[in-house]
Amino acid sequence: MIRAHVTMAMLVLMAGFIAFDAVAADPLNPYAAPPMLALGSGMAAAGAHCAAPPPK
Repeated sequence: MIRAHVTMAMLVLMAGFIAFDAVAADPLNPYAAPPMLALGSGMAAAGAHCAAPPPK
């Protein structure tokens, strides 16, 4: 196989995966999503658990 065949196969597989994910996933609800920036709102951070210090 040459590189073009491998590249096309990967692009087809990625497009198939994205299409499957788009069909199988629930639609996004923008009203239930957390705010992108919650500076000064008093809300606790929910992301970056891998960077958080370990619990005591």
